[in-house]
Amino acid sequence: MRLSFFTISSLKIFFTCLCIFSISSSYVFAEKADRDKPIELESDTMTSDDSKNTSVYSGNVILTQGTLLIKADELTIREDNQGFQHSTSIGNPTTFKQKQEGKNEYIEGSAQRIEYDGRMDKVHLYSKAWVKKGGDIVQGDYIMYDANAEFAKAMSGNTKNKAGETVPGGRTRAIIQPKKKPQE
Repeated sequence: MRLSFFTISSLKIFFTCLCIFSISSSYVFAEKADRDKPIELESDTMTSDDSKNTSVYSGNVILTQGTLLIKADELTIREDNQGFQHSTSIGNPTTFKQKQEGKNEYIEGSAQRIEYDGRMDKVHLYSKAWVKKGGDIVQGDYIMYDANAEFAKAMSGNTKNKAGETVPGGRTRAIIQPKKKPQE
């Protein structure tokens, strides 16, 4: 299902939030001042393995950078050999919120697992996923956004849980508010 441009723009803001570990062209939709702010990470434990270029933050993880706020049970950040950043946040749920540039409006969302692939500039939201901007919301069992192609996909249906059992899913849902017409 291809989503409307308005919905894609909404999703793009969120996905750029997850790109805080690398500068990407899609970052322009988030609060510009955020990229110059320090990243603050809090967690119960942190493990860093320099030989694998991996850091794992566990237990009540809170990441802030300016107006960006990400909460998770666990956040894993890995850098590949080419210097691209990859991250996985897991939670019940893992959530995010960030102010939009030039607006007093936030984009927020949630999923059980969110993965960011810095090389492909793609974000994947798994299980009970939703993204909201203003009154617009997209929900599904899986939401993917490709920043390079400016393509979003939301899907629902049968999924597998951690035990490999098939769990019946619902339907993808989008609520898009009417656009306000400029006053003449």
